[in-house]
Amino acid sequence: MLPAAALAELQRVFAADALSTDPAECLVYGYDNSRRQATPDAVVFPTSHEQVVELVRIGREHRQPLVARGRGTNTTGASVPTAGGIVASFERMNRVLRIDADDRIAVVEPGVINGDLQVALAPHRLFWAPDPTSAPFCSVGGNIACNAGGPRAVKYGATRDNVLALRAVAGNGMAFRCGTPTTKGSTGYDLVRLLVGSEGTLALVTEATLKLAPLASAKRTLRATYVDVGAAAKAVARIMAQPVAPCALEFLDDECLRLARGHGGDAIPLAGAMLVIEVDGEADTLPAAVDAIARAARGEGLEDLAVAEGEAEVAALWAARKALSPALRTLSPNKINEDVVVPVSRVPELVAATRAIAAKHALPIVCFGHAGNGNLHVNLLPRDEAEQARATHALDELFDVVIRLDGTLSGEHGIGLAKREFMPRALDAHALALMRAVKAQFDPDGILNPGKLL
Repeated sequence: MLPAAALAELQRVFAADALSTDPAECLVYGYDNSRRQATPDAVVFPTSHEQVVELVRIGREHRQPLVARGRGTNTTGASVPTAGGIVASFERMNRVLRIDADDRIAVVEPGVINGDLQVALAPHRLFWAPDPTSAPFCSVGGNIACNAGGPRAVKYGATRDNVLALRAVAGNGMAFRCGTPTTKGSTGYDLVRLLVGSEGTLALVTEATLKLAPLASAKRTLRATYVDVGAAAKAVARIMAQPVAPCALEFLDDECLRLARGHGGDAIPLAGAMLVIEVDGEADTLPAAVDAIARAARGEGLEDLAVAEGEAEVAALWAARKALSPALRTLSPNKINEDVVVPVSRVPELVAATRAIAAKHALPIVCFGHAGNGNLHVNLLPRDEAEQARATHALDELFDVVIRLDGTLSGEHGIGLAKREFMPRALDAHALALMRAVKAQFDPDGILNPGKLL
């Protein structure tokens, strides 16, 4: 229950339509794509940095948990207000403040939708690299919170590589700026990279300066099919070992292809596995780049290698790939989607291990994702209570394999609630202690997104 004094102060800062304690509306802001649910005591809709400063002050004074929220597309429960308190939905701080084409930067508020930003940048022949599946409806602030990636990260980097500066309010009430609108800088600790991926546990971001990239003048999309997942995984390692970097390198196993074919039709072949490879650049140099990628893709187990014919086939390939995650819910409403990462050279071992785990536990497991980064979405698909029980043990074994392969628990989804208990496997005790010390410095009262990540 929100104390009366705290509610009175919120009413002073936020207009009537920017504050709600109605249980039905609060319920709407209490869940995310993890399917976890908790109800906050209040929801506020900031429209300015100054309001966020006041919000944190109120939260500290009245010891109220504060949970920042983008558009709720997170899959790990990171935006679920498990401790109640106040949810700050940044959907109304949605302005693109400035686009500077000469310096290739954009300054935006956290509520800007990723897809809307890309539309605004297109006339300048620029784009922002992060392109998660949820790009049409996820926010830049949410991308920053979880270090979102997507297919283009293999060449252009994830969110952490494409944020230059931030304006924020720490949990201790201190408003600050960090970073500069330059692509080089060596001035003290890198607070920008610290905040990106911190899931709203250190500070509330109110403004971001983003690094932009020029749109390539031409692209080619290849599809390579293989007799089995092992052959495809080995091809990934070969492709990433040669000098030409693809701008996307996506892996789909046989079960994914079957599902994707239901969405994309005959543009999606049936095979043991498939790679979708995209190469971008200038029109006169692109043929040589495509040839280099194609040579690396060829090898034992290759069934077919072809350049997609026309924009319709390219669109069908990508639409089918991006429809996979929701399509898997048709097999299992309780699917467990893990976005583990291993070094690219060890992708074949990861794929083999997932197959062994699936067989051992008699559990459907399908793999797809950003193989060029070693970032695979391993989807466990329990269909009944018995399989759900086995999935718990399978997940435990999967994380053990990933750590053994020098990998990590998450490439772009974050930790939230879903992976918090596994953090001691990924990081040693001293590293975790330093993280807790950083958290205590930024947020001494523990009001920002309590119970998440650590």
